[in-house]
Amino acid sequence: MKGQGTRIDAVMETIRSRIASRAYPPGARLPSVRAQAQAMGLSVSTVVEAYERLVAEGAVRSRPGSGFYVSGPAAPLALSEIGPKLDREVDPLWISRQSLETGDAVPKPGCGWLPPAWMYEDGMRRALRALARADAPVLADYGTPLGLPPLRQLLARRMAATGIEAAPEQIMLTDSGTQAIDLICRFLLEPGDTVLVDDPCYFNFHALLKAHRAKAVGIPYTPNGPDVAAFEAALRDHAPRLYITNSAIHNPTGATLSPVTAHRLLKLADGSGLVIVEDDIFADFETAPAPRLAAFDGLDRVIHIGSFSKTVSASLRCGYVAARADWIDSLVDLKIATTFGNGHLAASVLLAALTHSGYRKHMEEVRHRLAEAMDKTVARLRAIGIQPWLVPQAGMFVWCRLPDGVDAADIARSCLKDDVVLAPGNAFSQSRSAAGFLRFNVSQSGDGRIFQVLARALEACRG
Repeated sequence: MKGQGTRIDAVMETIRSRIASRAYPPGARLPSVRAQAQAMGLSVSTVVEAYERLVAEGAVRSRPGSGFYVSGPAAPLALSEIGPKLDREVDPLWISRQSLETGDAVPKPGCGWLPPAWMYEDGMRRALRALARADAPVLADYGTPLGLPPLRQLLARRMAATGIEAAPEQIMLTDSGTQAIDLICRFLLEPGDTVLVDDPCYFNFHALLKAHRAKAVGIPYTPNGPDVAAFEAALRDHAPRLYITNSAIHNPTGATLSPVTAHRLLKLADGSGLVIVEDDIFADFETAPAPRLAAFDGLDRVIHIGSFSKTVSASLRCGYVAARADWIDSLVDLKIATTFGNGHLAASVLLAALTHSGYRKHMEEVRHRLAEAMDKTVARLRAIGIQPWLVPQAGMFVWCRLPDGVDAADIARSCLKDDVVLAPGNAFSQSRSAAGFLRFNVSQSGDGRIFQVLARALEACRG
């Protein structure tokens, strides 16, 4: 009886999971009891009992002579239920929650931001004091649809320094870089569309694409950018709508796109209908400018986005999109429909912070501190048998290979028990081929306890 109950529960959980992920939307007909029984290797009577219990719960309804159907309305979207079941230690949403919810005393070498003491605190305080005396509209009114004009003019000048020609009218402010990608996905994608991502890539790209019901296809990433042959094959085999990437400092690898690879990518994309979204959030960490796809393309089929949550303040939510004028017009409509208007106050504070001479000095210091932290972190990791995939020229991330046979999820699970939050490789990998990798944030790796805990975890895994 116990085994029978377990089998019934397995059927019910399978159906609940597919309803939660909306693989079975409201009104959808469930597989026949015979088909479900055959698919799961169970008896028809077991599936019938499971379906009847789901009817009793109200999750499905029975139509005599027709079958079983999903009840409405739609169940709340459960992103963790979309796609293959993941061990929570390698789930992107889990990593984000652990990094955000743990206290300051917990080392977080797996998180994606600088320590608060490294951020532009003095500039923020100065800007806030100045804005406290601003006119009432700045403090209390909505911003214009495109966003604060002086900030957009500043962004146009900053982009020009990397070869990107964008008039202020081609730039729209958003509440964050994440919102920028979300709006672009709303604008260009339909459920089921294919999107290319780097493999590995920033793990929240995966979560966003799940939310938009897109099909993600990973392109192996090399020290010079995406694998061009794999990119060409994906264009041919999947007819993707978007490609989302970093081209300045890549997350998580720290690699830099080469000019040759950039030209080849754009040549392949030409005439394919592919739109490229270039996330430039780490621009100010560069010591020497890397190629920008938007500069080579002239914002024809490349959309350029960014924000300042990594360099000024994560608490100050302000990002931007630069694109063709006709696309910006449609994106403005979407922004109004979903958020009405971006924060006038946030944009004004950011403008004041960026235009003060202190910001340049702040970033010089941050780049120097990151270079020192990179050297120290890489040396400490090598001492315990963890090797960098490459040593980045700039930025906060180093992508590291664990000793052969060691699984990053096991290491993360072990280290979490000792209050160290890591970022295992498969959270970044669409193909789930990075089980032997960890991403380290060198700015968050100064605590010696991290390497003691890692060494113990590695020893336990080897034993």
